Amino acid sequence: MSSSIIDRCFAIVETLAESREGQSLGSIADRTGMPKSAVHRMLAALAASGYAVQLPNRDYKLTLKLPGLGLRYLSNIDLLKECQPVLDALAQEIGELVRLALVEQDKLVWIGKAQGARSGLLVDPVMGRQVVLHATATGKVWLSSLSAENAMRIAFEQGFGNAGIDGPNVKTTVEGLQAELSATRSRGYGLAQEEAEPGISAIAVPIHSGNEASVVGTLSVAGPSARLTEARLLECLPHLRRGASQLTGLDVLRDLTP
Repeated sequence: MSSSIIDRCFAIVETLAESREGQSLGSIADRTGMPKSAVHRMLAALAASGYAVQLPNRDYKLTLKLPGLGLRYLSNIDLLKECQPVLDALAQEIGELVRLALVEQDKLVWIGKAQGARSGLLVDPVMGRQVVLHATATGKVWLSSLSAENAMRIAFEQGFGNAGIDGPNVKTTVEGLQAELSATRSRGYGLAQEEAEPGISAIAVPIHSGNEASVVGTLSVAGPSARLTEARLLECLPHLRRGASQLTGLDVLRDLTP
């Protein structure tokens, strides 16, 4: 199977993962930019392998086989077993959502979370999604650890300059993002206030592999901007830094770094 076929197959899987109810053949073809005939062949192969199913209304959806595979992998590498206690303790201390993201090649992926908020508006996004790098505290603190050239290259590859991010404070120019990354690098933590989406603010710190030059992930707090003012976010900073120091150097994180 050629790499282009594999890429197309995973494009279909990623499209299906965005919908709980299922999607029609035409919708999947439109979203992936692939011919219906090619989409139909790949859906048939996914269904035959148990990764997708065709519903009575002829729409397609993913089965639980793929998430089960991911959970089995995470279980085998003891990732959540070692990291979750740190997330849980931080969430209880801070009283807001705490998230762990890990570097995966030129991407960041949300991989773990603990919800500390018990009342009011809750922010509780789905794990496994790719981080929007230029518009999140998490993305900016990782980008700031890279060279300016690599940071901008990756930001553009991951969607900087494209429509779809509707926070009122998102950086939309190269100069604006470069200045923000420079400020993030100087202070050692990332801030995002209503950038990826309206009404949400966050702060993030890097997790190192044990070598200060290598960032393998981030630890962050996010919640409603009404509660998480900049002053409140800065109050969370010592807790996050302590948590990041507990995670730094863990074998399970170092082993995930190529």
